[in-house]
Amino acid sequence: MRTIYFDLDGTLTDPKTGITRSIQYALERLGQPVPTEDQLAWCIGPPLLASLKQLVGNDALAREALVLYRERFSEIGLFENEIVPGIEETLSTLAASRRRMFIATSKPAVYAERIVTHFGLGPYFERVFGSELDGTRTDKTDLLRFALQTAQVDPRQSIMIGDRGHDMIGARNNGMTAIGVLYGYGSKDELVDAGAHRICETHRELIDHA
Repeated sequence: MRTIYFDLDGTLTDPKTGITRSIQYALERLGQPVPTEDQLAWCIGPPLLASLKQLVGNDALAREALVLYRERFSEIGLFENEIVPGIEETLSTLAASRRRMFIATSKPAVYAERIVTHFGLGPYFERVFGSELDGTRTDKTDLLRFALQTAQVDPRQSIMIGDRGHDMIGARNNGMTAIGVLYGYGSKDELVDAGAHRICETHRELIDHA
C-alpha cells in the first residue's frame, strides 16, 4: 500500500479529557443532565453533532450545545489531550518507507491542524483533512472521498487506520483497506461489524500490516 490515512482522536492522540469536559460544559450551560467523563467516552470519534443530539434529544438543542462546546474546546479542551505513547516511533518507521501519509478526521480541520502542530506531528503528514465548522464532510465516507480525490490517490492502494466503526465504513465505501486499532475507543466487535479488513491491538503492529 502506497498511501496511509490516519484517524486522529483515539488513533494518534487521546482526547478524552478535552472532549468530555467540553461536552459537560455545554450540557451544564443548557441545564441538561451532565454525565461523567467515562459515560461520555462513546462520543469520542463519531461526528459530534449527532452525538449531542442523542444527549439532548433534538436538532435545535444539539446545535446550541455544539456552539457552547466549541466555546470551551477552542480555547481549553483542544489542549486537554495526550499523544498516544510511542506513536511517533511508529509514524517515523512508516514514514521511512516512503509512503504518503495523511490525517483524515471528522473533527473540524481548524482544530485538528492546531492539535497536530501542538504535538509536533506535522512533519509526518502531507496534509490534515478534516470537516468544516458548518458540518461539511463530518461523514467519514464523504471526508475520505474528498481526501482521496484531493491527494490524487488510488483507493485500491490506500489504507484507512482508525479506532471506530465509522472509520472502517468510510474506508470500505471508498474501496480502501480498513485497519482497526484496539487501543482507542472502539471495540473489536464494533470494528469487525463495520467491515475492518484487519485488526491491530497496538500501533506497533501497524508497521507489519500497513
